[in-house]
Amino acid sequence: MPAGFEVADFSTIPRVPCPCGTARRAFNDVADFPGTVHVTEIAEDAQVHYHKRLTETYYFLECGPDAQMELNGERLPVKPGMSIMIRPGTRHRAVGTMKVLILVLPKFDPADEWFD
Repeated sequence: MPAGFEVADFSTIPRVPCPCGTARRAFNDVADFPGTVHVTEIAEDAQVHYHKRLTETYYFLECGPDAQMELNGERLPVKPGMSIMIRPGTRHRAVGTMKVLILVLPKFDPADEWFD
C-alpha cells in the first residue's frame, strides 16, 4: 500500500526545455495523481502555443516588472501571487522574465503542445 503521500524535491528534478523556457515536472510517474506540477522558468523568447486536452493553472512566484501573459492575443499584466487558469484551446505564452508554478490536468503530455 502506498505511504499516503508523495514528495517532490524540485532541486533534484532535471530541467527540460519547453515552449516557455525550462521546466521541472513532478508527479508524472504517480499513477493515482491526475495531473503534474511544474516549476517553469520563463525565457524571453517564449513561444505562443496551446493544448487540445490540457488545462494549465499558472501561479506566479516571481515576475519581472513588465511581466505579462498573452492569452488569445490579449496581454494581461501579472505579478507574484496571481494565478491564471488556461483552458484547452487557449493560445498562450508568458512575456517577460518570471518563475511560475503550473498545475497541469490531466497529466502533462508533450504531444499536446500545438503551434500555429
